[in-house]
Amino acid sequence: MSTENRTRAVTTFRLTEMKQRGEKISMLTAYDYSMAKILDAAGIDVILVGDSAANVMAGFETTVPMTLEHMIYHGRSVARAVDRALVVVDLPFGTYQGNSKEALASAVRIMKETEADAVKMEGGEEIIESVERILSAGIPVMGHLGLTPQAIHKYGTYTVRAKEKEEADKLVRDAHLLEDAGCFGVVLEKIPAELGARVASELRMPVIGIGAGGGVDGQVLVVHDMLGINNEFSPRFLRRYANLHEIMTGAFRQYIDDVKNGDFPNQTEQY
Repeated sequence: MSTENRTRAVTTFRLTEMKQRGEKISMLTAYDYSMAKILDAAGIDVILVGDSAANVMAGFETTVPMTLEHMIYHGRSVARAVDRALVVVDLPFGTYQGNSKEALASAVRIMKETEADAVKMEGGEEIIESVERILSAGIPVMGHLGLTPQAIHKYGTYTVRAKEKEEADKLVRDAHLLEDAGCFGVVLEKIPAELGARVASELRMPVIGIGAGGGVDGQVLVVHDMLGINNEFSPRFLRRYANLHEIMTGAFRQYIDDVKNGDFPNQTEQY
């Protein structure tokens, strides 16, 4: 990565430029200041303050319990740490579905109280009125199609979506709807790779995949999963780049032993 690319701020317009020249977009989640600081310094393009915080930070089984206040807390913590990356915050379940006025109010709070760059919303035709109202206020929106975790109680499973023609055709229509409304990008989660490549080829806006194959414009993973902090989640699309669960457990056990044995602190570690 060139010095300019490491320091130049990532914007929604720049993501479109990246797609146009065939440069893949890197995206990871973060929920706190320290992790976001490391990610930004490493050169990540987009940081998603995901409602997956419900799972990896709060221990919930689904993302449904996350509130607007939760997301504002995490979004504010992340945005404070970031100099270069584009920061996108998930609108949580119940803050935009079925009520476009509430959707706008939720998005405005996210933008004003976190100083993030954009919001992300799950769904297509069903939420398009809310998407359009938020966009009309000048707030950038990223879509999310395919497996939509906020709707887990509707589908009852986290299995691969859009394998059948009817659902695949709807996903393509929804992707075009989101682009035509003015979204700057869309996440496709857990869908066949061939469908992901098709959507990416048809859209002008960047398509970010998580379990959507390599034919899309970029990739996103949950940082706790790719670092191996969370070792209870092993979908096919996940590549673990470290095993921090093992490293951290070893460090904690060594600390405990050192304290118990009186080895910590030693003479050079006290005043």
